[in-house]
Amino acid sequence: MGNQKLGSIALIGGGPAALFMLKEIVNQNLQVESIYIFEKNERLGVGMPYGKYGSCNEHLANVSANEIPELIYDVSTYLSKYPSDDFPDYYLNGISNPYQVLPRLLLGNYLENQFHEYIKLAIKLKIKVHVLTETAVTDLVYDCTKENYKVIITDDKEYEVGVAVICTGHYWPITFEGKTKGWYDSPYPPSKFDQKTNFPVAIKGASLTAVDAVKTLSRLNGQYNYDGDQVSYVLNEDSKNFSIHLFSTGGYLPALRFHSESEPYSVSWSMTLDEIYDYKEKNNGFVALDYVFERNFKSPLKQSDPVFYEKIKDMTIEEFVEEMLSLRKELDSFTLFRAEYLEAKKSIDRRMSISWKERLAAFSYAMNYPAKHFSAEDMLRLRKVLMPLISVIIASLPQESYKEIIALYEAGVIEHIQVDRDSHVEPHADTGAIYCYMDIQGKKHEQHYQLYIDGTGQQPLEFNDLPFEALKDQGLISTGYLNFKDSNEGEKYVNEKNITVKRDSNNGFYMYVKGLSINDYFQALDAFGNVTKNLFIMAVPFIGGLNPDYSGLDFCDTASRRIVKFLKNP
Repeated sequence: MGNQKLGSIALIGGGPAALFMLKEIVNQNLQVESIYIFEKNERLGVGMPYGKYGSCNEHLANVSANEIPELIYDVSTYLSKYPSDDFPDYYLNGISNPYQVLPRLLLGNYLENQFHEYIKLAIKLKIKVHVLTETAVTDLVYDCTKENYKVIITDDKEYEVGVAVICTGHYWPITFEGKTKGWYDSPYPPSKFDQKTNFPVAIKGASLTAVDAVKTLSRLNGQYNYDGDQVSYVLNEDSKNFSIHLFSTGGYLPALRFHSESEPYSVSWSMTLDEIYDYKEKNNGFVALDYVFERNFKSPLKQSDPVFYEKIKDMTIEEFVEEMLSLRKELDSFTLFRAEYLEAKKSIDRRMSISWKERLAAFSYAMNYPAKHFSAEDMLRLRKVLMPLISVIIASLPQESYKEIIALYEAGVIEHIQVDRDSHVEPHADTGAIYCYMDIQGKKHEQHYQLYIDGTGQQPLEFNDLPFEALKDQGLISTGYLNFKDSNEGEKYVNEKNITVKRDSNNGFYMYVKGLSINDYFQALDAFGNVTKNLFIMAVPFIGGLNPDYSGLDFCDTASRRIVKFLKNP
């Protein structure tokens, strides 16, 4: 392709991923005749999290204005250009505090605005931009003779395009919602909760998605009172029996936002492709998790926090995680939550980072790119050992949300219950669910709740969950997998529950991972491991096995840059 002009590109989904694709097409001046943007809802740029399908006014983003990857102009410029009465707290003479977290709906308005600004720039570059909102794509079919894709929409209309980029974003498979009254597969859209619940409610999970559900339900059943820095909560007269039970296996509440020193996310943090392939050549064809941990976590701490570095420099990943989690295990989750709040508040007040947490978040972002070159053994270690710590630390719960949760706790309305890994939830015959679990004392429970919400957040999805049947039927996509470095190790996992391990033709072993197979440029790989021409997958839930960190806007930014760079010089 080089500088030859491309025909047309379809962006399937018009949320943040599509916004950053458009940004890179414009910034890298990709020679393309036309862009088709298909969005099932009515707005561009907001996706699920930043519009009415994922938020109400009380829902906050876990990023501040200064952490959003660069767009045409920043949030404070946007606020001064487009003042609004909807969020009075966020306007100070037209300029917002860049360290303040934004309401998600306000962030959505900003992203939508930037999307339209990039469309104007694309048109200036003589690119024809076709925006099709309220248009659901029902299938994507490859035409072998024309070597292009047919995008099929709801009324069986077809659009022919040369390149397709799947940007569908969040996706919540339905299990019993709609069939069992009082069972909800996610807290979204929050508008579906519109009645008081004068009884205990069960929420599975204790991280950011669960906090969204807590915010919605607590407002239906009571009131928060704000007095300066203090927040209290009072139940409504007709909701005296309302309470929230959060269930989690780790027993941790999310870590809080602290002051961050470095630029939001830097491309330089991650291994370059040359570095990845050079390393693999010298190390039996794999990138070692230990190497990436050393490169992207331990080494940078030498500069930023030499005292902490000295303490952990000789620890294995397992020892490090054990050390960090043992400190957390010693405290009840709300006591720890309070202690972390004070630590985070001090960090913000003094504008001083908590270096190890900042570096762990940076590591989580940076390891996405070499992750598809890990051995199966290392991916299992990452999932079992590191991710439980990472997922708590990078949650970055805003201070405002902390204050509300503590207000609920002080009012005796919220409880956090740690459960065993075999705990499960079943739909109740009449309403809600039965939570079956063993508590930390080893006592078994089967508790009925009239209202149950799965608040575990976006889970990685499987091959069969992808809604485009033709891509599966034509063999253009495949399930992601990783090879075992050591065959003996692979053999051990063959009959393991929850893991699919197969023997290959050379008597080695490989492990299927969640979602689809992609290469370093986010191109889909077919059933034979060959590249599927001009099909790119940026929908994070569908590549979660080979791209383990869900890092939102930063991921969209980096992935788009890689895809467009490849389209310019394949």
